[in-house]
Amino acid sequence: MNKTLIGAALALAAFGTAQAQDYPGDKVVTIVVPFAAGGPTDRVARDLAEAIRKPLGATSVVIDNAAGAGSTIGNAKVARAKPDGYTLLLTHVGMATTPVLYRKLSYDYQKDFEYLGMVNDVPMTLIGKPDLPANNFKELREWIAKSGGKVNLGNAGIGSASHLCGLLFQSELKAEMTTVPYKGTAPAIADLIGGQIDLLCDQTTNTTGQIEGKKVKAYAVTTMKRLTTPALKDLPTLDESGLKNFQVTIWHGLYAPKGTPEAVTKKINEALKVALKDPDFVKKQEGLGAVVVSDKRVEPAEHKKFVESEVARFGPVIKAAGVYAD
Repeated sequence: MNKTLIGAALALAAFGTAQAQDYPGDKVVTIVVPFAAGGPTDRVARDLAEAIRKPLGATSVVIDNAAGAGSTIGNAKVARAKPDGYTLLLTHVGMATTPVLYRKLSYDYQKDFEYLGMVNDVPMTLIGKPDLPANNFKELREWIAKSGGKVNLGNAGIGSASHLCGLLFQSELKAEMTTVPYKGTAPAIADLIGGQIDLLCDQTTNTTGQIEGKKVKAYAVTTMKRLTTPALKDLPTLDESGLKNFQVTIWHGLYAPKGTPEAVTKKINEALKVALKDPDFVKKQEGLGAVVVSDKRVEPAEHKKFVESEVARFGPVIKAAGVYAD
């Protein structure tokens, strides 16, 4: 390397270090949430904003809800944002499924983002209408087999967590069901309670209260180990119920626009690691039925590797179902 290139490299490194020292200063850091306010992802983002502000050294960390088009509007907003560390994205498993669900996207999940680390995993539960004749998963499986494809499986809309879980459930069970999409989880659960649909697979953040209140029948959880939440601790896993290696969690990750200086992304990742160990944040996540990430996926490179594995896992299931959103 010649002296000119060495000098340029040293100058760039010094500039990056200076940026990290100055960042975030007195500027507002915005976390874009590609979903409406009040939903599970929004709640995770607001808890994280509070927990990460102090270790990041930020005066203020605010939430910007840029909802619509199955998270793609908010994702694109961050992909186009100035790569300076002041606009971040917190989104869920949709980062891995939208590339398959949408034929055309204005961003590339691999090339347009800096991966900052994972935040949490949210387990899911398989629940049924209150008068469903099956009282356990074995009986449910037999009931589905005898239904001749007349089982109504609800979801919160194309690309939603419940939609993805339902697709994987049908694929693993090798059973055809009538998929009934809703505009959100609330109307889907309301119709399940009312008996208009038979089954729903959704996040613990949305189902635990209904299970605890005995408004629905609960059959299993989608994690490899049973949950410790009081209302869910007696539920078997789908893996132990016969659907070997069945595992679906709705994870959340943090991202920045591609080109954000490495010194800045490193500072954000370090602050994220501190935030994930904050007792108050952990307690709030447990209250949502979520498990804070404590493994290697909190590292940017490992998180990106995990997202790519999720694309590979969900891609064939989505394609086989012929489900696309334009």
